Amino acid sequence: MTVFRHELRQGRVALAIWALSIGMMLGMCILIYPSMKSQMDQVGEMFAQMGGFSRAFGMDKINFGSFPGFFSVECGNVLGLGGGFYAALIGIQALAKEESGHTAEFLLAHPVSRGSVVAQKLLAVLAQIAILNLVNIAITAVCVVIIGEKPPIKSLLLLFTAYFLMQVETASILFGISAFLRTGGAGLGLGLGAMFYFLNIVANLMEETAFLKYITPYGYTDGAQILTDGALCGKYLAAGAVFTLLGIAAGFLLYRRKDIG
Repeated sequence: MTVFRHELRQGRVALAIWALSIGMMLGMCILIYPSMKSQMDQVGEMFAQMGGFSRAFGMDKINFGSFPGFFSVECGNVLGLGGGFYAALIGIQALAKEESGHTAEFLLAHPVSRGSVVAQKLLAVLAQIAILNLVNIAITAVCVVIIGEKPPIKSLLLLFTAYFLMQVETASILFGISAFLRTGGAGLGLGLGAMFYFLNIVANLMEETAFLKYITPYGYTDGAQILTDGALCGKYLAAGAVFTLLGIAAGFLLYRRKDIG
């Protein structure tokens, strides 16, 4: 597992920065909730009447004044954008950075197959995403205790699970794309991450565009649906699983045949 350990060491600074940055924003959102709680009912009614804007963020279906509703909207956007962008970055760089950094020849000269290299890089990507989420869950738990709230644990775990799976799918799709690249592609990764996010917003606006939820990894992170149904949407999860497997398969097949130069 030499490559796996190397990837974790190489990415530890970026992981720490992203995890703490997202965690701090989550903590700030949670800590300001008590001071805003008395005004949330009025704010929720106002948001619920804002038509397309309300539908885009699911605020027409949930009680924004309750902690779960507040968390799913405010903290959900932090998890969605921050976690999604981080997953996109590490996914798009996973298989391309060796060539851009001119270390591919050195790596492949060692007694390790290309398939093993890809597998260990993929495991490192998944491990970093898992660590990011564990840090965020820990910070959330501490802040919830500080403000004295007793939210439904199941609902919060479902929300964190949805965003974790979204990050895994995003990273897997970009992991497959990275096998085509000879440079890190950070700009491409962030661009695709942003595109996935806005596709979900468009999907929420009209019934005619709802099919986009099958395409974007954010399709099953709808906080309003999760809180209402008490479960993740199975049909969007199934579509996400297909895209995840296709991205991983593309990474393995393409990198094993790639002309490393």
